[in-house]
Amino acid sequence: MNSDQTTISENPQSLPALLVRNAERFADSRIALREKEFGIWQSVTWQQYLEHVRDFSLGLISLGLRPGESLGIIGDNRPEWVYAELAAQAARAVPFGIFQDSILSEVAYIIDHSEAAMLVAEDQEQVDKILDLKDKLPRLKKVIYTDPKGLWDYEDELLVEFEQIEKQGRELHEKDPDLFDKNVRAIKDSDLAIICYTSGTTGNPKGTLLTHANILSMVAALNEADLKSPDDQFLSFIPLPWIVEQTMSVFSALYSGYTVNFPEEPESAMADLYEIAPSLIVASPRMWEGISRQVMVKHLDASFLKKFVYSLCLPIGYRWAEFKFEKKTPSLGWKILYWLAFGAMFRALRDRLGFSKVRSAMTGGAALGPDVFRFFHALGVNLKQIYGQTEVAGYSTIHRDGDINFDSVGIPVPAAEISISKPDAEGVGEVISRGPGLFQGYLKDEQSTQSTIIDGWMHTGDAGYFTDDGHLVIIDRVKDLMHLSSGAKFSPMFVENKLKFCPYIVESVVLGHEQDYVAVMICIDYKHVGKWAEDHRLNYTTYSDLAGKPEVYDLIEREVVRVNSTLPEKARIHKFLLLYKELDPDDEELTRTKKIRRGFINKKYAKEIDALFSDARELPIETVIRYQDGKTATLRTNLIIRTMKPEAEYEDLLKPKGFWDRLKGGM
Repeated sequence: MNSDQTTISENPQSLPALLVRNAERFADSRIALREKEFGIWQSVTWQQYLEHVRDFSLGLISLGLRPGESLGIIGDNRPEWVYAELAAQAARAVPFGIFQDSILSEVAYIIDHSEAAMLVAEDQEQVDKILDLKDKLPRLKKVIYTDPKGLWDYEDELLVEFEQIEKQGRELHEKDPDLFDKNVRAIKDSDLAIICYTSGTTGNPKGTLLTHANILSMVAALNEADLKSPDDQFLSFIPLPWIVEQTMSVFSALYSGYTVNFPEEPESAMADLYEIAPSLIVASPRMWEGISRQVMVKHLDASFLKKFVYSLCLPIGYRWAEFKFEKKTPSLGWKILYWLAFGAMFRALRDRLGFSKVRSAMTGGAALGPDVFRFFHALGVNLKQIYGQTEVAGYSTIHRDGDINFDSVGIPVPAAEISISKPDAEGVGEVISRGPGLFQGYLKDEQSTQSTIIDGWMHTGDAGYFTDDGHLVIIDRVKDLMHLSSGAKFSPMFVENKLKFCPYIVESVVLGHEQDYVAVMICIDYKHVGKWAEDHRLNYTTYSDLAGKPEVYDLIEREVVRVNSTLPEKARIHKFLLLYKELDPDDEELTRTKKIRRGFINKKYAKEIDALFSDARELPIETVIRYQDGKTATLRTNLIIRTMKPEAEYEDLLKPKGFWDRLKGGM
């Protein structure tokens, strides 16, 4: 490194400048990135990290990438992803990410909308997508692939290998050793750092424009609220186009200097989680819900002794969690009880899940149900809710250590100002926010920008309120709040979160706006319900066959009964049906971050919804099912509409069975 780098690191104005600072501080003494390849963890030091970014950045320049142009990245989480992102920034270009499982139309839209000059694609699968679209993408100069497997016989002038670009960059660096440093020093904090595309719940995704100043201000505030250090370990497995993962794998890692670990494959993430045992982890609500379901199902299938230990220990954990939530000091007796439960079950379970060293676990993107929160805190996992938007550079609120309210999303981070617009008598209104992280607008969409930023405040579209102790509670999207015909108001998201805590339910869509009652469409967890069916000698062939079994309906009805017992009377489910397939982003039913696209679902499943609010007991269905390999098939089935019985008929099911049941319920 030359002496000029000191001026870069003294006052970092950009993400590449943070990288230079860390390379100067740590050189080869600390690991910056780690990737599992062929079963072996490969390490990258901070100095090597800088060299990869420098070489690729200069290589992009030699390839013809100009300041102000955009560069897209598509693929799984890999070191090459972050190399490309920072390299583009160092070249004064603007990077953006595309979800690796995006279908062709989504990929085409984002590349065209961003006017991408170049694209970094991980492998043959992603390259094939781009080549299929290249006639529609006349602005695209080059596609740079990182994994050459399967691409040796491809002869297209658009394609070039990642390592070749790094080689060109090294050659340019030898000719002009100061060029990279000059480029990094030239970056202003007001320059665009990234285009982050939103999940697109109501239409095409919007390109959110964030500057280096936006990002650096918010990551500094996040670090103040939830301290991180170079000794921390983080596992990166949520798709990098999502702002939440960007914040942890790129922004915060550069700011705090901790190690980011990349799993070998997305499918091996849980196994790699166990090997790394990270101190920091962030995951979507869907993942946390899935883990809780997995634990509960394994308990149901365990030996008598393990069932007994689980039933004995978990209520103790729940009560211990309540002490934390209520900010009460447990008595000596409860301390001893929890110590015994921790030794008997919780320590081993946390270790098996990969949470043995976690000190800060986070979830964001959507509200996590309070039941899931209670469950993980019962195990001793310090799970925190985060809340924010791409438009404010990630996080606006987070739970603090020792101040966790499982009904809330935490309190605002420093520098984030949050208010409630037009609150009603109960203090509920639209959540609005402002601060140094506020975005610069949407790419090519001035109308949406003006409707989102009003008088300097970003209107989130979320309905919420503040508690007396300053916690922000998110009820639902403003447009998604529902009113029954009686005028009673309820949140579908709240009910859905309750349902998804059930071990056999993976997704649900709650309905009832301007109707006489609440109804729900449920997607069963195929793996867990399938295991239950096998244990009960129930034969089935496909997902739709399993979901249509009367015995499965009885199973799910019992879960709905339990959920109803925890809901206000106005929000209790009156009817339900089991869908013949899981909701899927490829079918446009979910966003890439697994949020429900209610408007689309209301149109696609209009017949099913109408049947739920009629006298029908069955509904004949004929639809086309698309499989992962692209093949389609016509599905014909009869959907059962199940009506819940009067509450008195479920008395035996809901009746507490003893002391430990009452204890689990919080007594």
